[in-house]
Amino acid sequence: MNILITGAVGFIGFNLCESLLKKKHKIYGIDNFDNYYSIKIKKKRLEILNKRKKFYFKKIDITQKSRLFNFFKKKKIDIIIHLAAQAGVRYSLINPKKYVDVNILGFFNIIELARETNIKKFIYASSSSVYGDSKKFPLSENQKLNPKNIYGLTKKMNEQIAAMYSKFFGLKCIGLRFFTIYGEWGRPDMFLLKLFNASLQNKKFYLNNYGNHKRDFTYIDDAIKIVLKLINYKIVNNEIFNICSNKPIKILDIIKYFKEKNNVEVKLIEMHKADVKDTHGDNTKIKRVLKRIKFSGFYKCFETTYEWYKQNNINKI
Repeated sequence: MNILITGAVGFIGFNLCESLLKKKHKIYGIDNFDNYYSIKIKKKRLEILNKRKKFYFKKIDITQKSRLFNFFKKKKIDIIIHLAAQAGVRYSLINPKKYVDVNILGFFNIIELARETNIKKFIYASSSSVYGDSKKFPLSENQKLNPKNIYGLTKKMNEQIAAMYSKFFGLKCIGLRFFTIYGEWGRPDMFLLKLFNASLQNKKFYLNNYGNHKRDFTYIDDAIKIVLKLINYKIVNNEIFNICSNKPIKILDIIKYFKEKNNVEVKLIEMHKADVKDTHGDNTKIKRVLKRIKFSGFYKCFETTYEWYKQNNINKI
């Protein structure tokens, strides 16, 4: 199978490429090496992928429609997995235009490409951010969406566009509402890697909302296994799935656990206005559809991620 993956050297994209290449699929990867976080990390990921046969990479910005279409037109792509996006809820308050350009215009370019070339299946990354703040947990796919920040709003719009393309053009779409994915090769701007870095560099770690919030952490390997299954899932038209463990953990509990074995100075601060307080997803639907799905225990994978982080000197990249 020939698969196009956008955001191929991002956190989820890289891990997905690795898994698909092991299964002998031909992977066309594109990425623009955005500098939102360390480009060196992205280049290191690409260096690893380039060692694999059947991996073909092109540096392309998804907002550049002509380059995107020129790259694609001679390829016989079966499935598009769209993971490229401007990430980060807080940065969306600093540079909202970039989110509109990349997450809306870029998304439109990709889904239009899928329509024009009769792609068999279009899988794309949404986010738990579409739910916003809620008092009703766990969050199910049919709940009302009320994003709290511009990032979440762009992801909600992605889902609406996909629903329209499915309804009017018959495009088979799957939206993935990812809940706090963590693990090896994770983004350095996210909670866990920032904590690891602060400890190893003897820097102060700033803990938002005094640690009184919860996150539904989902291990990267679990998320990738689900995506792999969805590639072969027979979809009728348009589907949305929560990708979550359904086991939220209080952030302050993670800090206490980490400090039992490691030194880190923690500074408690107020919650950022772009953040939601708690995330807790319902994974009943994805379990019912795919069956035999098991989610990894958080603290075991937490330790695995920390050991990987230390061994690979990620804080120095």
